[in-house]
Amino acid sequence: MRISRRDVLAGSAGALSAATLPFPKPAIAQSEPIKIGCLAAMTGPSSAPTIGFNRGVNFAADAINAAGGVKGRKIEIVVRDTQGDPTKAVNATQELISQVKVHAIWGPLNSGEALATTPIMARAKMPDIHPCVVESLIDTKKFPNAFRMAPSNGQWDDAVRDYCLNILKTKKVAVIADTTGYGVTALGASVAAFKKDGADVVYQANIDSTQPDMTPDMLRAKNAGAEVIVVWSVSTGMEARMFNTRAAMNWDVAFVGHPSMASGEIAGLVEKPANWKKVYAIGYKSCSYDAAGNLPAKSEDFVGRLLKANVVINDTLLWWVAGGVDAVELIAKAVAESGSTDSEGIVKYWNTLTKYPGYFGNYTFTPTQHNGYPTDEIVMSEASTAKNGTFALAPGYT
Repeated sequence: MRISRRDVLAGSAGALSAATLPFPKPAIAQSEPIKIGCLAAMTGPSSAPTIGFNRGVNFAADAINAAGGVKGRKIEIVVRDTQGDPTKAVNATQELISQVKVHAIWGPLNSGEALATTPIMARAKMPDIHPCVVESLIDTKKFPNAFRMAPSNGQWDDAVRDYCLNILKTKKVAVIADTTGYGVTALGASVAAFKKDGADVVYQANIDSTQPDMTPDMLRAKNAGAEVIVVWSVSTGMEARMFNTRAAMNWDVAFVGHPSMASGEIAGLVEKPANWKKVYAIGYKSCSYDAAGNLPAKSEDFVGRLLKANVVINDTLLWWVAGGVDAVELIAKAVAESGSTDSEGIVKYWNTLTKYPGYFGNYTFTPTQHNGYPTDEIVMSEASTAKNGTFALAPGYT
């Protein structure tokens, strides 16, 4: 008998604790915890996604442990706050591998950090699953132990560009990003793709996320004739200052881009609610509600269970929480199915997944393809319409 996904996360009592539960390989030891390293920017300007992901991680670990763990072994989450700093992320990665001796790593949750840590984990053959979007982070030859369980930036970029050019019908585009490794990479790719599709990129800039005054850059974009501003940053403070500046300029231009523009933190950062209107952030079908306010049935059930467990979701994004749950589940299921915490067994299991039913999406991995998220699940959301971390579809979708 194989453990079902529901049993692993929150199933019936004894779902994972029954001593007679058979496994494909010899049963794993019953005492030492399964250590999952978590490289997370808990503080700093890039912390918004981490807050949501961390709630999902803790929810999943608590649920698995309450059901008896994985063949009697508890899940132990070992968090290191990287503060969004690649150097701190490198130091934490080395500590988790050599001193803490974790069995798998979730993260980093920021691409700038992951660019620095992924080669380290590859050399150590450490199983790593992350939601970072920079394309080069996934390479099955260079990094055979790294798996992506969120869209790549290319997938995000395609969805944003399609919305700007084919739904909003804009041709003059401003692209603005922060100065992190992710921001620099994302801006370059976005500008190149817009130009390739015939758009006129009238302004582009990488801005320090702590820059207090966004007026100079916004004025340059407006004077250049921008019809839409595409944003690539996880910094909600930077984004809110841009929204406030737009209002002060009395400029009726749309923002389209990074999902952090829909973070609940922005509600407390904009000077008035109207400043958050006409902002369309990347979203997902699994986390989008219809005209009647209803989510897909599976997502409705998930939200209900989170709320019952007192998990706060009204100030974050549901996909961040769901992604954290899915990451822990994917590690736990790999250990359960392989009967081992060895790197080889975990990676081998992940390489067999076809439409694995996560809460964020259905993941597919093969030995030659470690981008697991389906592109057709990406949509734009109305950023200010949050309801328990979910959103209404942006205007223009049928």
